[in-house]
Amino acid sequence: MPITKFAAGVTFCFLSAWAGWAQGDAKDLFLDKCSVCHGPDGTGKTAKGKKLKVKDVHQTAVTESEADMTKIVTEGKGTDMDAFGKDLTAAQIKGLVAYYRSLAK
Repeated sequence: MPITKFAAGVTFCFLSAWAGWAQGDAKDLFLDKCSVCHGPDGTGKTAKGKKLKVKDVHQTAVTESEADMTKIVTEGKGTDMDAFGKDLTAAQIKGLVAYYRSLAK
């Protein structure tokens, strides 16, 4: 029985560390690729964000579904937002969307 508890504890620690790493990776990607327009806090209050009339994450998270956002990040949006589908993996895009949506909380 003690070995099972130990294995469960190790697994839990590993998964917790991995989740933290994944969140950190998404944050780093967001800051690198997205914050120039969306701002580090998702409000869009950057020079480029204001020029492009980027909406605040609090508004976008309510009006756009996770699937819609994933499609936009993957395929781009008009001439204003680049497509990242060729540069990022599906998991990275999912993480970016989740991180962006988390800024609205």
